[in-house]
Amino acid sequence: MPDLTLRQRKRLRGMATAFASLAASIILGFVLWEALVVWYEIPSYVLPSPGAVMAALADGLGQSPTSRASFWYHLADTLTATLWGFAIGSVLGLVLAAAMAEFSVIERLLFPYVAAIQSLPKVAIAPLYVIWFGYQIHSKIAMAVTLALFPVLLNALQGFLSVDRDRLELMASLDASRWQMFWLVKLPSAAPLIFAGLNLGIVYALLGALVAEFIGAQRGMGVMVLQLQSVNDTAGVFAILIVLAVVGYVLITAVRMIQRRVVFWSGGSARNDYV
Repeated sequence: MPDLTLRQRKRLRGMATAFASLAASIILGFVLWEALVVWYEIPSYVLPSPGAVMAALADGLGQSPTSRASFWYHLADTLTATLWGFAIGSVLGLVLAAAMAEFSVIERLLFPYVAAIQSLPKVAIAPLYVIWFGYQIHSKIAMAVTLALFPVLLNALQGFLSVDRDRLELMASLDASRWQMFWLVKLPSAAPLIFAGLNLGIVYALLGALVAEFIGAQRGMGVMVLQLQSVNDTAGVFAILIVLAVVGYVLITAVRMIQRRVVFWSGGSARNDYV
């Protein structure tokens, strides 16, 4: 096996340090949690012990994926809505941002609507989505699209409008077409801000799917939270929150891994090498 290069050894050390720090942080958190419950004798329906939460987590993950009591059964629906909503919202946000950046008339026409819709409380429009799209996955996808769209749109628009004018003038002097200037200059320059929007968008898409499930759905992690709350199963609720936290971390990490591969020239992405 060939010797590792200095960069590879540095990366492995960084990954080991990151995982060790994460493990230490989790262990410390659980110890403090257990001490808090024991010291103040907090009732389990208010704050369950870490052991009770871990037991509920093991029970939910150990069920058959086809069982309605299984976390996997509900997580599959939530994750499907999240990924579809993120994909649709991201593509739509990028297309709208590019159109608004390239044509000022489109920006003047659309920006008031963007600002108005963004300012609306999303919980208030979720019931409308349930009425329009029903109690199946479509309403969750629609809500995920709505929440993922705006961070991608606004960050991408800012990126497209912040391109160095000297580079554009140089391309114009070389008789570059509008498409060539966009593809070769504007898009690469805006890529760091676009990925900043994508990092927010993937989290908001997950939140959008959960909001729709809280309002009205037949399956999903939000539905399971409501069911467990109705029977005062606080440990089960905490277990679901842990699952959602892990899922959110994995989704953000996946987007950042793609960012490191695509925006490899950006110095800021180096901070995420061990995430």
